[in-house]
Amino acid sequence: MKNRLEELRKARGIRQEQLAEALRVSRQTIGSLENGRYNPSIILAFKIARYFDLPIEEIFIYEEEMES
Repeated sequence: MKNRLEELRKARGIRQEQLAEALRVSRQTIGSLENGRYNPSIILAFKIARYFDLPIEEIFIYEEEMES
């Protein structure tokens, strides 16, 4: 799943450490989310959406894989 987390964070001048502290996760979790190595739990996705005051679907982009 793709996301706009890094873009949104940088646009607001927030460091990974600051976002991690606000969300009560590790900085490594934020880095993994931004790099697409980790998909958030639904609870974390809601926390992130609430933090940025945006709907979840404006932060996380779900792309269904096409069946061949």
